[in-house]
Amino acid sequence: MARRPSRGAGRGGVWLFLLGVIVGGGVLYLVLRDHRSAPGGDRPDSPTAASSEAPQAPASPAGEYAGAPDMPSLPREAPDAEPVGADGRHLPGHVALVIDDLGERPEDLVPLFALGQPLTYAVLPFEKHTRDVVAELRRRRVEMLLHLPMQPLNGEDPGPGALRVDMDAATLRKRTEAALAAVPGAQGVNNHMGSRMSEDETALTPVLQVIGEHGLFFLDSRTSGQSVAYRTARSLGLPAAERHVFLDRDPSAEAVRAQFRRLLDLSRSRGAAVAIGHPLPETLQVLTEEVPKAAAAGFVFVPVSDLLDRSGTDSDQ
Repeated sequence: MARRPSRGAGRGGVWLFLLGVIVGGGVLYLVLRDHRSAPGGDRPDSPTAASSEAPQAPASPAGEYAGAPDMPSLPREAPDAEPVGADGRHLPGHVALVIDDLGERPEDLVPLFALGQPLTYAVLPFEKHTRDVVAELRRRRVEMLLHLPMQPLNGEDPGPGALRVDMDAATLRKRTEAALAAVPGAQGVNNHMGSRMSEDETALTPVLQVIGEHGLFFLDSRTSGQSVAYRTARSLGLPAAERHVFLDRDPSAEAVRAQFRRLLDLSRSRGAAVAIGHPLPETLQVLTEEVPKAAAAGFVFVPVSDLLDRSGTDSDQ
């Protein structure tokens, strides 16, 4: 007959079982806790699943015109100065293209007319074909300037009828009148060369007085960074403007194209800009290619007379 286990032994087994459950539960708790707090957990709601660093903006590429110097009188404006339309979009600007040195070859006009845009044509007064060029420009009723020869700093000959700083006021007036008579119908005047003359307010004054007496405006070609021509014209009450970009100081097609794009950049950031170019083959080719694209992009080509400052005080440019 088998022995029955004692009651005390049974109770001891129960206690051992309960102790094992408690110890096992504690170990399981510690394992689960460590797993939940381990870094790199891939639970969707884990705070460590998101990066603790703010996203960095991509580096801004250098502007297309970053290397091109501005005129000393034309500081670049911040992007928030760009003209903005009612819908908040940035608007392209107004562009005035002035073509200098006309009068030598009537055929220079053909590709310019083919652009189909309102350019401004600056005609030298005493060239072989001045009369023919003036007649054609008047027939087409386009804007025409007298391209008035003035003394440069480098001693180069500006051509027949040039104005010089050593001339007295009467001579300067007489020569200005003669040049105006050679380009009848001109709406304004700009200087041909003239880096020396445009720095001399005394010499400029009688010239600008004659221009004002004829009811014309003056465009400072800014062949010198120290030009006072625009300021002097304004002080005498003339409507005036000044050049912002030379298209073909370097006459290579690549350089002309870069300057044209710079012109568009300035007209966009400032609202308007004035460029001067010449009837060189490379310039004419670049204009033939680029002007239609700029017009299609929304840039507005205007005669330079549309951009005159008539307020009678110096502008901030």
